[in-house]
Formats: sequence, structure tokens, C-alpha cells
Amino acid sequence: MDRLIKIGEIEPRNSLSIKESRLGLGMEKLDRDAFDPERVYDKVSALGVKWIRLQSGWQKTEKTEGVYDFDWLDSQVDNLIERGLTPWLCLCYGNRLYDPLAEEYFGAVGCPPMRNERAYAAWLRYVEATVKHFTGRIEYYEIWNEPEGGWTWRPEPNPAEYAEFCIKTGQVIKDADPSAKIITGSHYQNSMEFFNAEFACGVLEIADAVSYHSYDYDEAVSVRRIKAFKALTKQYGKDIPIIQGETGSQSKSGGGGAFSHIRTNPTMQTKYLLRHTVAEIMSGVKFTSIFSAVDMAENLDAKAGKPITVCGYFGLLGAEFDPNTGMLVGDYYEKPSYYAFRNLCSIFGDKVHPYDIPVIVSSKKSKRLNGFDCPVRDLLYGGLEKQNGSKAFAYWNSTDLITVQGYEGSTTLEIAGVNGDVHLIDPMDGSVYKIGDDIMKDLGNGLYAFENIPLKDYPLILTFGNFI
Repeated sequence: MDRLIKIGEIEPRNSLSIKESRLGLGMEKLDRDAFDPERVYDKVSALGVKWIRLQSGWQKTEKTEGVYDFDWLDSQVDNLIERGLTPWLCLCYGNRLYDPLAEEYFGAVGCPPMRNERAYAAWLRYVEATVKHFTGRIEYYEIWNEPEGGWTWRPEPNPAEYAEFCIKTGQVIKDADPSAKIITGSHYQNSMEFFNAEFACGVLEIADAVSYHSYDYDEAVSVRRIKAFKALTKQYGKDIPIIQGETGSQSKSGGGGAFSHIRTNPTMQTKYLLRHTVAEIMSGVKFTSIFSAVDMAENLDAKAGKPITVCGYFGLLGAEFDPNTGMLVGDYYEKPSYYAFRNLCSIFGDKVHPYDIPVIVSSKKSKRLNGFDCPVRDLLYGGLEKQNGSKAFAYWNSTDLITVQGYEGSTTLEIAGVNGDVHLIDPMDGSVYKIGDDIMKDLGNGLYAFENIPLKDYPLILTFGNFI
């Protein structure tokens, strides 16, 4: 980056200043009191993120049969809305009042209320009460969380059973609020098996969007899944939005949950976030959501009445974890991933959509490397456009983040159909650069050549015109 001329840094924008965005963040597990939301709201709003995933917590809301106490969830929803955030609600998990299985697991996690008529009827009443209560404040409702997991749909996942559950639940949602939007899916497996089986059962008739979760250090896996899911919905006669509802990396190993045993660190977490978020926005998801706002207890198989003794270090905010109580203690502090995500929220704030920028990527001799540019086959890249006509081009070397540390290289680009001032942004630290004549040549008629331009193992973003 030493050949570039730094001219400034990305100016942070809070969520109130951004009217529309494809960036989201998870504040899940508040139904299980995993952290203190009052210490998070302002920090999350300062990111400039827009979508916030919450979990509804049937068991926490209905502790006495037929009596719904929404005060705890009202506080979350209202605090988020007044700060310019858009909460969306995952309706999930069981209730010990109606199901002996739900008595066994902490938070009644993964206990679907389909196994007896009394529990099923109570679930549908609860859904109706929830949707009516939040009409005008919540538009998008997701039905359940990761129903193909044996720990989230006990005792045995079944796509036909889940599809029937979605159809019945979805109809109650629509009857309670005809303007509500329904999200189905929430699958984490790199597979179409459950989606296809559910679509064959007619679940798309009730769905307004489908969601999936992406936990893979290769972000290209998520890109391919988006393409496959879009094509699959069209084959079943419905072209509806795709939502990436959960992705993230831990900032250190030794805890619980996905990637808990992988050698990772705060820099790897940050690069994972940058690569996944940009790749998914370029692939056209309605929005993409990072898991999660804060480090917190992690064990979906935890038994009721016992503290969870391991922490998941997925948070953009870190905190000390007490394994004796399963609670966070001390201050909530910002990790490097927090600041990188804040930069992305500012860069991609407002209405942005994928745009097919004409580009040729090549590998030329590079004196900077005493050899050649990075092989083209190793790159991921794509274009975006804002409503004002300005454009951006993001590119990076999709290295193996687990085994390759601190990659730097170069690539050569020809980009056409763009105009206006040209800048290069490093979203890791928010630096904005002017590009010198030794790298960039204006070839006329909206065509620019960039020879041996810096390349990293996370997205660098070329902007044209008033993109930021």
C-alpha cells in the first residue's frame, strides 16, 4: 500500500443516518439472558448496521399458561427502532409448560411444539399474540432456527415435518398481520436436501424469503449456495429474496460452537467478516447478518438448571466470561472486527446492489513482487452500484485463512463503464487512498487500467464517483 497516497479515512455513520442497507448483525440468545442489551444498543447503532436478528423466546414470554409478558422483548425492539435499526424476529424454541422434553434443555432449545396437540395449539396462539403485539414494529418473521440440526429440532430433524410447521405457523402470522413477511429455512448445512424437500411440500407458498447460515472459512462456498438457492426457488416457480442469517468466526479458539477448535485470532475473525460480507452483498442477498454482537455462552445442548461453562468468541464486542455462572462480566469492549464492520456499514450504507462492471483481470510481471501478480484463478471480485450511479469494484485473494497469514500481493485490472473520481479503500482500517499515475492509467471512454495494484487476502474496494 506504500505506493498509494492516503487522503483520509472512512467517516463512521450511525444507523439513524442510513435509511437502507444490506448489512445485519445478530443479537440472538436474549431469550436466555446471554448478555445485557442495555450495554450494547449504542455501540451497535454506532456501527451504522441496519438489520438486527432477535429470537422470540416463547418460554420466556409465556411462563403462565395463556399469559404473555412481552415487556422484555418490547424493550429490545423499541430500543433498536429508536436508534434507527430494523429488528427481525426468529420465532423459535419450545416451552416447558407444554412439553416434557423442553424441561430438559436450557431455554427449551430445539424442542419443536409439534409432538402433541396441546403444545401445537399453544404455539399457534403464542405466534398469533406475538405478531399482533408487534404489528407496525416488526415486519419480518423467521420460523425456527436451524431445523436440520439434531440439537435444534429434537429428537430427529424432518424436512416434511418442518414444512408443515412453517405452513401452519405462517398462516397464523399472515392472519394476524397481512403485511408481515415470512422467512423459512434458516439452514446451516452446505446442501439443498432440506430446502428441496421443504419446497416440494409447498413451503414456498407461505414464504416471502428463505434464509441460510454460512459457517465456512471459504466464502466462495456461500456464494455458490446463494446461486443454487436462487435457482432452486425459481424452479419451484417463486423468485424470492435470499437472506444470509448467520455467519461469523470466533476471535480465539478453545470455546464452544462453530470453529471452536480452529486456530484463530482477532485478525482472522476480521478478515472472515470482510470476505463473507462483501461476497454475499455482491451475490445479491437481501441482507447478510454477522453472528454476533457480543461474546456469550455457547452450548445448544446445555441442560436446564446448569450454567453453560464455555464461551463462544463470535462477538464484535468482547467481554470476560465467568464459566462458573455462564455470564459475561466486566466491560464490553470493541474488537478489531467491530471497526472493520463499521467501515463496511459506512461504505455500503444506503441503497446498493450488485452491478456487472466490465473487467478484465490479468497476471502480469510485477517488480513489486520480483515476479508476477497473483494468479487470476485465486481471486474473488465483483461490482456494486449505488442509487446515485456511482460504482465500486471489490477484489481479494481468497486464500486459506487458517493456513495463510498476512498475504500481500498485486493484480492487474482493466475496468470499463465507470467515471468520476477514483479512490481505493482498505476497509480493515478505513483508509482512503488516491491512486498514483504509476498504477492507474485513464485510457479514455470510461476505461481505466490498474497495473500491479495492491492485493490482500481481504477485500480492497475501488470506488468511482461519489460512492462514499
